[in-house]
Amino acid sequence: MKHLDGKNVLIFAEELYEDLELWYPYYRLIEAGAGATIAAPEIKQYRGKNGYPLKPDTTFKEISADQFDILIIPGGFAPDKLRRYKEVLQITRDFHEAKKVIAFICHAGWVPISAKILNGKNVTCVPAIKDDIENAGAIYHDKEVVVDENIITSRRPPDLPAFCRAIIEHFSAG
Repeated sequence: MKHLDGKNVLIFAEELYEDLELWYPYYRLIEAGAGATIAAPEIKQYRGKNGYPLKPDTTFKEISADQFDILIIPGGFAPDKLRRYKEVLQITRDFHEAKKVIAFICHAGWVPISAKILNGKNVTCVPAIKDDIENAGAIYHDKEVVVDENIITSRRPPDLPAFCRAIIEHFSAG
């Protein structure tokens, strides 16, 4: 049995997502047994910061948090767009209220900041948004991965192995 058998992962996407921060967790969590769904504002082609194309499986309006166990929010320029969708913020809040895993990396901290779920949480992020994280009431740590209950965070692409390992270990620990 794989660690994530029967688990469903939701990944948010928008234009100029960070390619590695979306695709590395996507394939790594599938490898661990999870099903994965990529959601975006529309069903159309999006491109990553480095040009990698993506066509989402569904839209934000067609899903709800109760269909999934894990939310992955990749960084890049996409989080600045993602945080403007009321559906994205509501899904993020619903994950948090249900104590489901919310994993975000790099600039993706902007989404949970706008969802107002970080007050008192220990997190990490790319240093460029450290002030935003702290102004949202979170406690910043400059580490490759920080886990605080259902919130799993990392700083940038080189941290992806630790990021994915922490997500998988969350479910291995019971």
